[in-house]
Amino acid sequence: MSRSAPAVVVISSLFPSQVQPGAGLFIRERAFRLGRRLPLAVVAPSPWFPMQGLVRRWRPGFRPGAPRHEIQQGVDVWYPRYPSVPGLLKRLDGWAMAMGAWPRLRALQRAGRLDALDAHFGYPDGLAATLLGRRLGVPVTITLRGTEVRHAADPVLRPLLVRALLSAERLFAVSESLRQVALGLGVAPERVRVVGNGVDLSRFRPVDRGQARAQLGLPAAARVLVSVGGLCERKGFHRVIDCLPALRAQGTDAHLLVVGGPSPEGDWTERLRAQVCRLGLHDRVHFTGPVPPDDLHRVLSAADVFVLATRNEGWANVFLEAMACGLPVVTTDVGGNAEVVCRPELGIVVPFGDSVALTAALHAALHGSWDRAAIRAHAEAHAWDGRIDVLEAEFRALCRGSLPRPSAVTGPSAPRRP
Repeated sequence: MSRSAPAVVVISSLFPSQVQPGAGLFIRERAFRLGRRLPLAVVAPSPWFPMQGLVRRWRPGFRPGAPRHEIQQGVDVWYPRYPSVPGLLKRLDGWAMAMGAWPRLRALQRAGRLDALDAHFGYPDGLAATLLGRRLGVPVTITLRGTEVRHAADPVLRPLLVRALLSAERLFAVSESLRQVALGLGVAPERVRVVGNGVDLSRFRPVDRGQARAQLGLPAAARVLVSVGGLCERKGFHRVIDCLPALRAQGTDAHLLVVGGPSPEGDWTERLRAQVCRLGLHDRVHFTGPVPPDDLHRVLSAADVFVLATRNEGWANVFLEAMACGLPVVTTDVGGNAEVVCRPELGIVVPFGDSVALTAALHAALHGSWDRAAIRAHAEAHAWDGRIDVLEAEFRALCRGSLPRPSAVTGPSAPRRP
């Protein structure tokens, strides 16, 4: 790889490690694919405070920590700590993250390994990156992935989010809905570009359904739903489980595969298991635990329909992964979901919180006739290579100085820039 190519450093507090192997896989996938074309390193700040070990005594999955350094697929990944008190002083996290990451970034710059910063999520990561970029004299990009909706509604965090977005040289939104969030916060249209997540078509492909079901102990003739994600409230596994008794009353005795484990947003595992027990569904709901990405296509191929009753998403990679395995998708009309499930032949989108509509959609999807080859073709149109072509061109232009510098946009939501 020629050193004339700009060296990019990814900043994200949500990044996989040996301690948290399932965290931020979608960020790593994009970053490492870009790293095949441009020099890449990763700085993944890890929140820390002195007594968090005590918290883990009653919340075992709370902030498990991270190693200081790993080499993943030949890429250096550092995990510097930064002070962060859980639930308190969130308005300081951007500055704290910047201070924690500063020594490593300064060392990378001195070694000639830093020409641009690539932050993921607007706050606190994006704010930290813009503070560091200004200090180091390098351009900054921020990718909007979904938390920006919640932060934009927070009166404390909104000004910090706006400051980050107006300070970055370039914004990438994984969906048009998130682009609209940025525009609503005062970002000039020419400074934000939609670059959705992609799908690895070699990894996600359909396999024989009968064999996949046999491996999971599922009946060959069963009607099977699958839902994948961190087992937290937002992903909505409990909302799907609540639909199963009504489906059974309608004559559809469906099985549900729950694929995932604890996430940084929380761990609802025991709550979900208790719900299943209360509803008498212990032989119909199957908890697989986390499934490695290389094996997930086998679980998806065992199902008839993919469902995600989520509260909020930017652009859910798992939709395209399921479609690449030939599955129609049932999901909620939030975030960028309707941009992925954009035609009736791909699935059904229902209003969030409408359990009757969700049940009806699941019933229709399980009994519908789907052109699974056409669904797979839709996923093929969203392969990673096209996305990475765009990102490579953007970073090369950014480091040549051929993209416009950010300018403040006045408006009710835009803070005064320093």
